[in-house]
Amino acid sequence: MVRSMSQETLAYKENPRVRPYVQIARIDHWFKNTFMLLGVVLALFVEPSRFAWSSLPVLLLAFLATCITASSNYVINETLDAAFDRKHPTKKRRPAANWEIRRRWALAEWLVLGVLGLALGWAVNPAFMGAIAALWVMGVVYNVRPLRSKEVPYLDVLSESVNNPIRLVLGWFALIPDRFPPVSLILAYWMVGAFFMAMKRFAEYREIADPARAASYRQSFAHYDEPRLLISLFFYAIASALFSGVFIVRYQLELILLVPLLAGFFAWYMKLGLQPGSPVQNPEKLYRERGFVLYLLATVCFGALLMFTEIPALYDLFNVEIARTPKLWTIE
Repeated sequence: MVRSMSQETLAYKENPRVRPYVQIARIDHWFKNTFMLLGVVLALFVEPSRFAWSSLPVLLLAFLATCITASSNYVINETLDAAFDRKHPTKKRRPAANWEIRRRWALAEWLVLGVLGLALGWAVNPAFMGAIAALWVMGVVYNVRPLRSKEVPYLDVLSESVNNPIRLVLGWFALIPDRFPPVSLILAYWMVGAFFMAMKRFAEYREIADPARAASYRQSFAHYDEPRLLISLFFYAIASALFSGVFIVRYQLELILLVPLLAGFFAWYMKLGLQPGSPVQNPEKLYRERGFVLYLLATVCFGALLMFTEIPALYDLFNVEIARTPKLWTIE
């Protein structure tokens, strides 16, 4: 039997619980903040002296600040999406969609977590706090009217996936706060995130299997269909390859040896996205795909190794000069 909102409210008054407020913070999604690691590795590549035990407390604090800020974004996302989530086959069981939370308390949780994230970011350094603020602001842009970019086709994917390069910058600023990482890599990371998000949209659209119902759940689905989403996937994959190529040629040609593994990663992820009941709809559960996770770890380890490897023959083969720039860009 479907309960009315007033019945849910009465039940809440009789038995208020803390657990739903913990659930909407989505602590199980914190693993996504490991995307900061690329920024950390890149910073160590530029300044190897940062590879020291003294950097560990700063990195842990930076990771915590990012997780707290991400939770603030998750809270506002679930709070404002409750009415839409009730139309989704699985998300309708979320605490907000099931009337298990009070809106004003959830909004207070959103603000408290946001302020705490900014405070922890300031404790790392001002540049890092600026990036934390950008992460929080994008949560507002994505979820809050009149902006609510999640309802605009293609912009929904791009505005959500921009959190990936922000996380890269967070990892970088945690160690190097006075310079900016390569723009080519930031753009490549953005397009990789867009590929992930578009694949999630594609899997969701196929899972709902009803265009009208899909559009009632997510407004951008009124424009999307399977061919359009697939075409966007190819665009994001090609764009990420282009910007990655610029970074590789400019900074570390040895990373060209990583390209076949990266292509395999994209192909495997797309294969998962095309499966019925695709796991990419809930990326936090991808750890269950053990073969995929092992492949990803091997790719990351090989990439990290190549960052600190020199193979002069590659430069002769591709007719590329070895980069001798000791620094990237300086923030004036």
